[in-house]
Amino acid sequence: MNLKGEIAIVTGGASGFGKAIAETFSKAGAKVFIGDVNSDAVDQIAKQIGENARAMYCDVSDMSSVKNLVDSTISEFGVPTIIVNNAGITHSNQSMLNVDEKTFDRIFAVNVKGIYLMTLAAVPEMKKAKRGVIINIGSVGALRPRPGLTWYNSTKGAVQVMTKSMAMELAEDGIRVNVIAPVMSATGLLEQFMGVPDTEDNRKRFLSTIPMGRMCDPQDVANAALYLASEQGAFLTGVELPVDGGRSV
Repeated sequence: MNLKGEIAIVTGGASGFGKAIAETFSKAGAKVFIGDVNSDAVDQIAKQIGENARAMYCDVSDMSSVKNLVDSTISEFGVPTIIVNNAGITHSNQSMLNVDEKTFDRIFAVNVKGIYLMTLAAVPEMKKAKRGVIINIGSVGALRPRPGLTWYNSTKGAVQVMTKSMAMELAEDGIRVNVIAPVMSATGLLEQFMGVPDTEDNRKRFLSTIPMGRMCDPQDVANAALYLASEQGAFLTGVELPVDGGRSV
């Protein structure tokens, strides 16, 4: 699948799904601008990718930060044709009653408001071009929620609905909007998702709920994103694509 000539913004690109997506898009020919709150790590990823990648600090919950990322992309490469809203955080797996208000507000600010702010910053330019692809990274937790992650699951439920509504509203502008829903992965958030230490026995307990018997690899999500962003996915919009080894069945 070829993304030559495409310009992508990937948020949360310093590690995990975002890193794999940025690397995969670049290999497919796209120019990629990566944003992350971990500026040192994201700069290193861009250097590893090479001349077709740039990186900068971006807090997706802050409009000035998001606008700076979009403006820098336009200045460096041109109007983005692909947006991947990947940046996300969670609370630790625990009783819903034990999650404090500050944590609740922060996960909604990053996981939900972040997509809203990126839409305000990037979509007007995409509409002028009458083309574009937006890929939101959701979670299988919106389809089959696990107990202990109620407020995180709720943010991803919002992402699912936002994606479908955005797809309907932006279709006439030639902009496709889809959501990828991964099952848990061995990324930096794993222990928070499990709510217990990351041991072999604890992993086995969670793996037993995934029919294909393994966690999601970041490359699994990157491959799905590449398909949705490419011409092969040109007639897909408003799609929920579980990348979950059968967990949501």
